Order: sequence, then C-alpha cells, then structure tokens
Amino acid sequence: MIADTPRTPVLLAWSGGKDAAWTLHALRQRDDVEVVALLSSITTEYGRSSMQGVRRDVLHAQAAACGLPLLEAGIPTSCDNAVYEAAMAHALAEASARWPGLHTAAFGDLLLEDVRAWRMAQCARIGWEVMTPLFGSDTAQLAREMVAGGLRATLCCVDTHQLDAGFAGRAFDDALLDALPPGVDPCGENGEFHTCVADGPMFTRPLALERGDTVLRDSRFACTDFALGPAASR
Repeated sequence: MIADTPRTPVLLAWSGGKDAAWTLHALRQRDDVEVVALLSSITTEYGRSSMQGVRRDVLHAQAAACGLPLLEAGIPTSCDNAVYEAAMAHALAEASARWPGLHTAAFGDLLLEDVRAWRMAQCARIGWEVMTPLFGSDTAQLAREMVAGGLRATLCCVDTHQLDAGFAGRAFDDALLDALPPGVDPCGENGEFHTCVADGPMFTRPLALERGDTVLRDSRFACTDFALGPAASR
C-alpha cells in the first residue's frame, strides 16, 4: 500500500479582498497543498488591513468563516519597503516556528510581474518560497468566475484617479463589471479598486457586514467602511 504524499503547508497572505479569498478557494481544490493559516498586514494606528482598509475584527471574522487562524504583521502608517519587509519577515518566522515545515507563502497576484518578482525575492532572502496560483489569469474571465462561483464582495476602496468615486460601496457583481469603463481592469489589478469579502465557497457561513460612511482619503481614495453587524459581533 502506497502512503499518501504529505501536502505542502501554505501560509496565505490575506487582505480581506476577493483575490485573496479566491486564491484560498483555488488552493483548496488541490491535493498537494494545505493552507494552514492566513496572514494580514495591519496598519497599527488604524487597526485595518494595510491595502484594503478592512477592519481587524472583520479580517478575523473572515478567517473564522474560512476555518483558519489569522496571523498579523503590524506596520506603521508611514511604512517604507524596509519596514514592511522586516515586519513580514518577523511574522513569517513566527509562522514557521508554529507550523514546522512551513516555508511557502501564497499571494493573490494576478498580472503585475514586478510585484510578483519583488515578493519572490523578499521571501527567498529568508528561505521562503512563493505561490501565486491565479497569476496570469484572464482577469475579465476570472471576475465573472468569481461572481458565478458565489463570491460576495463589495468595493471598499476606489482610486478616484482611475475610477469614479460613485463605485465605492457597490457590490462586486455582473452589473458592476458591465458598468466598468474601458481601461479599468475587471479585477482592479492596477489598483483601481479594492474589495471586502462577505461570502463565498471558501467560507463556511456568510458574514453580516453593515455599510458605513464613504470618505475621501488623501484627496484620492474613496473608502467605504464595513463593520460586523450585531449578530456577527457576538
């Protein structure tokens, strides 16, 4: 009898958005890897994910709905690459100590080769490997697959230099994809928008998120706040 080949443990970078969530879904379709935990970079002054601006308690609720622990890498508001890399290296060292044999990190990168190469170089310096299972996807097709596959997300941040502020707070659905102007990536891969996920095939239960105010930050980014509803907060 041939013994089962052990699966490679993976730590998934978790922003709270659709690409990270769909990366988890994709990795769970494979029999050679096992996502053991999620890792979020948190802006310590605000208690939110450093990219999407998703609240810390929402991130932890998402992780719980995925059935996974969430690790945090705290970074300051004014953060250069050196500070970010040091925080991530510390978090990865803690993760590998907690899960022996863990030295592979997965990211939801789709198209940007320079970002992917930077991540790979950053991780290689500390003995980690990188997986980007969605990289090279047709983002128009991928966006439709996410929607058809049951992903439920909302635009929580819009770069008003690339997309009208009125898109902030809208559901990431077929109607939104139909309404995006030419030149805007359907997955927001060029930074046009970020999302906050509330449900999908990677969740065991949907999150009850309540929409808050939309504010303009740095005279550029229209950010819509989402908080856990009373039922989800208990």
